[in-house]
Formats: sequence, C-alpha cells, structure tokens
Amino acid sequence: MNLYTHLNFGGNCEEAFRFYEKHLGGKITTMMKASQLPAQYNVQPGAENAVVHARMSIAGVELIANDVPQSHFQPVRSSYLYLAVDSTEDADRIWTVLAEGGKIGMPIEETFFASRFGQLRDRFGTLWTIIHERPM
Repeated sequence: MNLYTHLNFGGNCEEAFRFYEKHLGGKITTMMKASQLPAQYNVQPGAENAVVHARMSIAGVELIANDVPQSHFQPVRSSYLYLAVDSTEDADRIWTVLAEGGKIGMPIEETFFASRFGQLRDRFGTLWTIIHERPM
C-alpha cells in the first residue's frame, strides 16, 4: 500500500512541476498530456497541452498532479506540503523561490522549535510549510 499527495492545477501543472524539479531537487518521472491520450478520448480543442498525469519523486516521496479546467480549479485550502530541510541556508533559499509571486502566510523566521519555520502559498496555489528543525 502507498499513500501519495495529489495536487490539481488550473492549467500550469507542467510549469509548477518543472519549477519544483529545478528549485527543490525533485525528479519528474511522468508527464503525460491530453494530446497523448488514445484516440477514443475526446480531448477538448485547446486542451491538448493539459497534463492528465504527472509524477515526481521529491524529498523521499511521490507527488502526483494533473491539470483541471480553470473553471473547476481551486487552490489548496487546508493542507500543506511540509518540507523539512537540512539547513537554515536551504530553508532560506527554498523559501525565497517559493515565495516569489506567492502569498506569505507566516514569514520564515527562527522559533522556539526551529531555526527556520514559515508558511506560504506559492504562485501555483500550493500551500507549503518550510522548516529546519532545531537539533534535539
């Protein structure tokens, strides 16, 4: 049995995955577009580049995603991808790239439990918690 995180995007799934691959060290293993579906599937005109299935190995887990019609898309509302990093430098670097064009919920800063902790919504609508935990 496996448990995966599955994200929906409103037409920018490939852009988001390429961004995460570049800046978070992930590796895209699947990127299937509507144009690659068998002929019996009726792809709406203009939707040929929509991602129907994407998969990425990132930070020891598998992240699954696809595009949904923009009229159906809603940004993640109450679940965060919780990324624990190995250093304050990694936390600050990742925070900076994810925050660009996004919305900060809790600025990244030192807390009583972490040398860095913060929460944001990136420009793709994904909610992130970034943490570098204090050594115990």
